[in-house]
Amino acid sequence: MQSTEVASPGRPGRNLAGVVQGFLISASNPKVILFYIAFLPTFVDLERLGGSALALLAGLTVAGLMAGLCLVAAGAARARRALRSPRAQRRLNRGAGSLMIGAGALLIAKS
Repeated sequence: MQSTEVASPGRPGRNLAGVVQGFLISASNPKVILFYIAFLPTFVDLERLGGSALALLAGLTVAGLMAGLCLVAAGAARARRALRSPRAQRRLNRGAGSLMIGAGALLIAKS
């Protein structure tokens, strides 16, 4: 019988490397870049912010992004454990196949 627990890496620096890699991937996301360049200045006047307020804003942004990404990671880990069984995989395959058949039938009906 297989264990569903995720093994932790042996090297402590590997966790930090994963966090840095995740941050770099998120920071290079075009949607995030667009948000900070185009939308954020409409809500926050960056000219009036002092150094401490800007640091607080940056800290809150990092905390919010980390909390959101941790929730996504926790949900993915839980889904991975839930979908590992052959029964769950069979249900997922049948559900996805049914959706594709339904989409195809809808396309045929519209033409």
